[in-house]
Amino acid sequence: MLARLIQLSRILPTDPKGPEEFAYLEMQYWAVSISCLSVLAFFIWHLRQSADNEISKTLRYGSLMVVLYLMTFLFFLLKTDGGLLTMAKNGHLLCHGLAAVILIKHILEKFPSCSSFGEALLVSSGLVLYFGDMLAHTLSKMEFSASSEALIHTPGTRSEIATVIQGILLGLFLLPLLYKCSLIVWVYCRTQPVENQAEKRVYSVVFYVSLLVALLMLVPSWTHLVGLEVHPFVWVLNYMFTNSHERLALCAYWICVIYVSIRRFYSISKQSKTERILLRKYYHLVAVLIFSPAVIFQPAFLDLAFGAAFAVFLILEMIRVWEVYPLGPTVHQFMNAFTDHRDSEILIISHFSLLLGCALPKWMSSGSNDRPLAPFAGILSLGIGDTMASMIGYKYGVLRWSKTGKKTIEGTAAGITSVLAACSILVTLLASSGYILSQHWLSLSVAVTLSLLLEAYTAQLDNAFIPLVFYSLLCL
Repeated sequence: MLARLIQLSRILPTDPKGPEEFAYLEMQYWAVSISCLSVLAFFIWHLRQSADNEISKTLRYGSLMVVLYLMTFLFFLLKTDGGLLTMAKNGHLLCHGLAAVILIKHILEKFPSCSSFGEALLVSSGLVLYFGDMLAHTLSKMEFSASSEALIHTPGTRSEIATVIQGILLGLFLLPLLYKCSLIVWVYCRTQPVENQAEKRVYSVVFYVSLLVALLMLVPSWTHLVGLEVHPFVWVLNYMFTNSHERLALCAYWICVIYVSIRRFYSISKQSKTERILLRKYYHLVAVLIFSPAVIFQPAFLDLAFGAAFAVFLILEMIRVWEVYPLGPTVHQFMNAFTDHRDSEILIISHFSLLLGCALPKWMSSGSNDRPLAPFAGILSLGIGDTMASMIGYKYGVLRWSKTGKKTIEGTAAGITSVLAACSILVTLLASSGYILSQHWLSLSVAVTLSLLLEAYTAQLDNAFIPLVFYSLLCL
């Protein structure tokens, strides 16, 4: 968020909508900061119960971070005008922190083997920021709250694609609550017990009905509230089939690539001759084939496609976890062929992290952007760098970065070289498409090297963290 702020401040004088966008992004930055600060304070409070020396050192550093953030936030408050508006704005920011603490506590308790602390912090802060933005957007559109727009500083114009994606994700995140309430009502109303198999089928029917209600009623209700006059699915169809030969051709290309790759890789996985780490990296290469042409020729359509893919992943994961008949066992069998130690018995997250790792830099690059390579951050770091580092390191790596780790110097060098080579090709393609580029290769080399070194050393899920770090460096 700080890198994006610096980037926007650099292009502020040339963009007429820049000040409004910058003010809202600044508020989002403070929302993320307060979320992380609240989580840090929460864990410091927990660690105080331990007398271990290492824990004591952690407490000192953590307490110092809390104090520094509080001083910075107080300085920010002193810069703003006082009064009721400032108090309401501060309350809005503090609600982000409270929600982040509740959410990360829930994630670590319910899915203990699914994520590390860093990954849970990333997920909780991201969800809180995203749905906080949705709440702000809703309040700014409500007729009775003319002052909410001044309070939250939402940009005057927002992409219809972003509205459709937010609406669909809102419906899918409300789906578990709707499904649970429907099951409670059905159990309460039934007059006699049913067989186990019949009960599963009834639960499946309830799930599919709840899904239809969420997508066909809840989603359009919210999108209409925030200004989208037509049904979101009607809007998507109109967008797809109106002057869209390039979009339809891109969809046909995507379907062919996905069908061939899934059929081929799944047959390879059943033979058990290929290591799963290499099999999973093949999907990273498929991501490059799928996403790279769209970023260049249809960037707005790719935003919508990322949202649709994420929605499909959410629905399939719910079907898999709840064993919804008849797709549940089939989806579980297919997904289980590609899992490793990072996927818990409850959730499988690798495909989510790969998709979001490619999508987040593209989504965050929407609007004003003076760094054409920034939208490619996830595709380059995961599809090219991480894949080549893993494959070369696995097959030819000898010199390891550490005695306990598996990452090798040869793999990292291969990743850096491959990303720089891909960047040189991309710069040529972008220049031929009309972009005016003045690429500084020294700064790009530093960004690529630091990102691949992070891949070599991090204990976190690299699919989630490397694209965000690389995106930040590219913005700077």
